[in-house]
Amino acid sequence: MNEHEFLAQRFEEHRPRLRAVAYRMLGSLSEADDAVQEAWLRLSRAGADEVDNLGGWLTTVVGRVCLTMLRSRGRRAEESLETHVPDPVVDGPGGLGTGDPEERALLADSVSLALLVVLETLSPAERLAFVLHDLFALPFDDIAPLVGRSTQATRQLASRARRRVRGAAPASDADLATQRRVVDAFLTAARGGDLEGLLAVLDPDVVLRSDGGARGPTTVVRGARSVAEGAIAFGRGGSGGGRPVLVNGAAGAAAWRDGRVVSVASFTVAGGRVVDMTILADPERIAALGLTGP
Repeated sequence: MNEHEFLAQRFEEHRPRLRAVAYRMLGSLSEADDAVQEAWLRLSRAGADEVDNLGGWLTTVVGRVCLTMLRSRGRRAEESLETHVPDPVVDGPGGLGTGDPEERALLADSVSLALLVVLETLSPAERLAFVLHDLFALPFDDIAPLVGRSTQATRQLASRARRRVRGAAPASDADLATQRRVVDAFLTAARGGDLEGLLAVLDPDVVLRSDGGARGPTTVVRGARSVAEGAIAFGRGGSGGGRPVLVNGAAGAAAWRDGRVVSVASFTVAGGRVVDMTILADPERIAALGLTGP
């Protein structure tokens, strides 16, 4: 094994974690892959001889690359920001899923789509500080140079981000079995056009975000009755509804039409009811996930 092959092998050992960092930073699987690839290019140019902690070095490189990518996006228009749904990490029976099962588990671990939606509202520097420190335990001393601030100022960035996340990201208090039971009840009621059944499993203040992309409807719906009526209308539209899947490690569903997945839905369950839903129905982004229908 030559030096380049040895370096590539060491990098591959860190790739799943680096992709997990980039996914939380960017909310996009394809952009996360781009960020990880850029980290490899920088490592292959620099070599690892002077790097004492390769994992830490690569994590900060990926963080710096993601920060640049976030800043280059510019701020979305408020309407787009409100309705944008990050890429879901899907796992399901029969090979339905995005990538290797072990990597899917690492990507989805402890990060719901609802949390990623809130992270989209943070500034790039806030998001970097929160993700690297709170989700990956990187010291503030290592994060500070990435954002060009003092350690104390970086600590304050993360604290501000943490308060916003806690105040806006709904959290599930249900185990997976309870989530599945509630989501299955929702899907059964939606298929049957059962308005009362839907209202029984929806929190009165439930919020649904649906991202249809450039060519589809992109909306935010608030309130149990509005969400229930929309679910019934969707069920009448001819999509095969509700194949159970895991979406970012939580109970979700995939809908399909003519053997093709047309949407992926995630649910946040608290107090025995659905408090938050996100639906990705953008045809181009769904296709990029590589999912297959039954």
